[in-house]
Amino acid sequence: MALGQKPDRGRCSKTVGLVALLLMDLVVQCAHGMSVRYLRSSHVGPEQPYARDAQHGPVFTSPVVPAAASVSSVEEEGYMAKCPSGDACNRLAADCISCNYQHNCTYGKPASFTCRPKKGVHCTNATGHQQTNFSLAITCQFCWQLDPSLYRCSNSTSCMTVSCPRKRYNATCNVLDHVHCLGKRHFQKRLFCNWTGGYKWSTALALSITLGGFGADRFYLGQWREGLGKLFSFGGLGIWTLIDVLLIGVGYVGPADGSLYI
Repeated sequence: MALGQKPDRGRCSKTVGLVALLLMDLVVQCAHGMSVRYLRSSHVGPEQPYARDAQHGPVFTSPVVPAAASVSSVEEEGYMAKCPSGDACNRLAADCISCNYQHNCTYGKPASFTCRPKKGVHCTNATGHQQTNFSLAITCQFCWQLDPSLYRCSNSTSCMTVSCPRKRYNATCNVLDHVHCLGKRHFQKRLFCNWTGGYKWSTALALSITLGGFGADRFYLGQWREGLGKLFSFGGLGIWTLIDVLLIGVGYVGPADGSLYI
């Protein structure tokens, strides 16, 4: 029996040893996890303030946002350059005032609207007293309905002015500062190509009459191939010269760049 019991005791000692190793490994892992948590919680800086909630555990609150820098009150507005202080209110530029425009007026008829100067702009009435509200009388019409002399439009040098039918281009137009109207002061219009490259009709006609047989008129207008053709054909034996005099005289033949005569 003594000999039979020795293996049982050996197995028991091995089992106890394994259990002890497993327990020690578990304790080490728990200790390591606690140390990691401690390190994470202890390194929470001012960028991520740390708080603890009783129900949900650790809570990371958002960082404190500093107050926005105050904008300098002395910064000049974009419209101040064209708005003199102390001028009459009804003489201020349109960009200097804000008006309560109503679109129920009769087109083409005088209409009166209540306006006030913008921030930083000071104006006076007829007696020289400063006003905060005043009445402005204008003609009832939208800005795009104004006479062309009351606005300025961009010019295009990429369209042909001598084509038939005449070509148009999309122009960006701006109303003059002293003109008051309804709606947007910047608008789009389709205008006829009307730009000029500096060529004179009188010069072209004079060259066609005097030196047309040598192609001088075509060279002047920038039409080099036609000019060479007239030069080597002696003006088409005079026939081409006569035809060009008529075509330039009526304005049918123009500069090669498509611009108008001046």
